[in-house]
Parts: sequence; C-alpha cells; structure tokens
Amino acid sequence: MQRQFIQKFLSKNKTIFIIPLIILLLLFILGVSIGSTSIPFSSIILSFSDLFFKTNYVPVDIQTIVVNIRVPRVLLAALVGACLSLAGVAFQGILKNPLADPFTLGVSSGASVGAVFVLFFQISLPIVTYFTLPVVSILFGFFTLLILILFVRKLDRSLNVETLILGGIIISSFCSALLSLFISFSDNELRAVIGWLMGNIGSRGIQYSITLLPFLILSFIILFSQNRQLDAMTFGSANAKHIGINVKKTTYLILFTGSILSGAAVAVSGTIGFVGLVVPHFTRTLIGPLHKKLLPLSMINGAIFLMAADIISRVILAPRELPIGVITSLIGAPIFAFILLKMKRNRGKV
Repeated sequence: MQRQFIQKFLSKNKTIFIIPLIILLLLFILGVSIGSTSIPFSSIILSFSDLFFKTNYVPVDIQTIVVNIRVPRVLLAALVGACLSLAGVAFQGILKNPLADPFTLGVSSGASVGAVFVLFFQISLPIVTYFTLPVVSILFGFFTLLILILFVRKLDRSLNVETLILGGIIISSFCSALLSLFISFSDNELRAVIGWLMGNIGSRGIQYSITLLPFLILSFIILFSQNRQLDAMTFGSANAKHIGINVKKTTYLILFTGSILSGAAVAVSGTIGFVGLVVPHFTRTLIGPLHKKLLPLSMINGAIFLMAADIISRVILAPRELPIGVITSLIGAPIFAFILLKMKRNRGKV
C-alpha cells in the first residue's frame, strides 16, 4: 500500500513538471521558427551545427537570424517570465495576498524610473558601460524598497502587510508621476522611453540573458530554501512565530529577493505587467499552495506565458510587432477581473 502511494505520488509529480517542460520546449522551437522569415526546424538545428562545428550547412543570413536574433529573444522572454512569476510567488506568499505581484510594492515602478532616467539623459557608467541600464534600474529598485521599509517602519514596526501594500501604492503613484514628468520633457528620447515602458524584448543581445540569469538562479535558491517559511507565513505571522520562524528576518529576505527578481527583469525588458499576478495564481489553482512545488512550476509557467505572448506579439499584426507588454495586459486584465469576481463570490458563500 505504501509503495503504491509513493509510485502514484511520483507519477503525479512527474506529470506536473513534464507537460509544462514539453510545452516550454515546443514554444522555444516555435519562437525561433516564427517571424518575418519563417525558418524550418531542420534549419534551426543546422544553424547550431554551423555555429559549433563550422559545417556551413545553411546560409549565413539564416544562421545570423537564428543565433543572433531569435534565440536571444526567445531565451530572454523565458527568463523574464520566470523572474516575474517567481517574484509574484514570493510577494503573494509573504503578503498573504493573491493579488500581489512585483508591482504591488512599487519596486518595479522604481526600477522603471531608473531605466527611464538612463534613457532620458543618455547616461553611460564608466565601468559597466553596456550594462548601465540594467545596473541603474536594479539600484533604483533596491532604493525604492529601502524607502518603502523605512516609511512603513515609521508607521508600524511590525511591518504589517496592509501597511506595506498601502506604502507600495503610494510609492508606485509617485514613480508614475516621475515617469510622466520624463515623458513630458522627452523629445528625441520619447520613442525610446515610450517603447521601453510598454515592454520590449526585441533587439536585445544574448548579453541581456547572461546578465539576468545569475539573478534568477541566486533568487530561486534563496526562495526555495525558504519554502517552508513561506508556507507558514501564508497562514499568518502569529502562526509562523508560534512554530519558531523569525517573521521579520524572513519578511526582509523575501522582499529583497523579490525585488532583485523584479528589478532585474524590468531592467532588461521594460514594464511587463500581469505576469507576476496571473501565473502564480493559475499555478496555485493547479497544484495547491505548497511552495516546494509552486516556486519551480511558476517559473516554468511564467516562461511559457511570456514566450507565448512574444509569439503572439509577432504574428497578430505581422509584419508589424506589438510591444509584449501590450499582449500581457490584454490577456492579464480579463484574468485579473475574473480572479476578483471569483474572490468576491467565495466571500459571499462564507
């Protein structure tokens, strides 16, 4: 009986991860194949053969499209989706609010201000040069979180969840005002600023994925190591304290880790909304609230969601491309409304 239970459990968990991973692989191939120039699967494989073994099976222009344009784009979509979803799980777990996402605390808004600041003034830092935009964006995200924590501690030293969310709303509103101010003074930079704020992963080199990957790996390790604490925090701070969890330390750690993820994602892709809200909620509905499964599966589903959105952005008005942030908002807003209606209906039944 015990062996059958274990086999059934393992079989169920394999299915939970295998199906999304297969979808992820298919979308990766589709994302590399689809575009203004359609590239068959065989040419994609041969392009990599040419890259590593210098076999010269495909024309140079096809190899350039695959290796230098499509693969970096699809890979960046997957990494940004994974980062935003993972940050959404972290914030929803620590704030005990299914409507929390990387934008709830104003961190993403702060990171956006940093990026627009770089674009507006055409800043290039001497050491990081090419990576000035992501570096400044992440720093602004951290600075925003520090302001939020200092502000909330003045009001409530216990870092009450409701106070954190209200403080985040205040900071987000202030950052939105700053962004509007930059836009109103923009001239030649207006197109770049608006395009970045609408979310964009096109015209990004592989360097952006290389920049983002360490933040994703480190943050996942930290959050996964805190999966039991996140489970306990979901049932309230009092219950978490009762079983010996240092609530304040855990809250700080999760907030900073979520900020790293959202700041890094915003730095390389611009403002892409609803990924950190919709994907964790959908994944939680599928497998339940335990973060040991929720964290890795949300990462995979986030990558799937943004890769699919990127494909839609390329084909829906081909040969023109829509900003990927527009697609995620068009998909995410109705789902967000559905979640709200469902929550209200459930409250009515209680």
